[in-house]
Amino acid sequence: MPHVSTVIGHALGAGFAALASVRRPHPIHPHGVQLHGSLRRTGSALRTGVPWFDEAGAAPVRVLARASRSAGLPAPLPDVIGLAVRVDGDAGPADLELASTGRGWPSRFWLLLHRSPSRAHLGSLFPYRTPTGPVLVAARTRAPADLPMAPEALGERLQAEPWRLTLLVARPRGAWHPFAELELAREPGPLDPLLRFDAGRHPLPGTQQYDWARRARQPSYDRVQRGAARG
Repeated sequence: MPHVSTVIGHALGAGFAALASVRRPHPIHPHGVQLHGSLRRTGSALRTGVPWFDEAGAAPVRVLARASRSAGLPAPLPDVIGLAVRVDGDAGPADLELASTGRGWPSRFWLLLHRSPSRAHLGSLFPYRTPTGPVLVAARTRAPADLPMAPEALGERLQAEPWRLTLLVARPRGAWHPFAELELAREPGPLDPLLRFDAGRHPLPGTQQYDWARRARQPSYDRVQRGAARG
């Protein structure tokens, strides 16, 4: 009998493939804005056994990011807000994918609609596997307090001032602990060029993906990206 996560994964994969056939290149998070910036690791009071979380970095590192609206509903309607961040490391790129969720238990495991990225708690949904057990990652805005929802308006705002966020780590039921500071801004160029992030294939340094999480999420990623390549 197939594992329940395998069944879920194939069902999601089929659904996203169908959506990709009519909404390309992004079947979900169709409208977004490309951002550039830096990530500075400050270390965490939560000891995970992963230096990337636990220890301060020697210097900030450059990142590529994309902020987006999940369903693509027109502003000012609320939507699930997404933020994907790519960090280049010694072992290659690492992708962090976040979406607006609750902050507490159990709401950190479901998606929530928001009208502004500034007010959203952006969580990883799926836990990362570390030497000391599962952890979740999240981001919270420090400034500005009133970022707009529409990608065009968000891009204009972030050309004028950067988006400053704190990255946090937590056990599935535990308190959130800051471990890094992220700063993102809009640079000249296309508003939303085709970018592909894959947190499953490009995990954060020192972490692994749980097998059940891979079975649940990877089929949808693979089918969407194959569909986009054919389109």
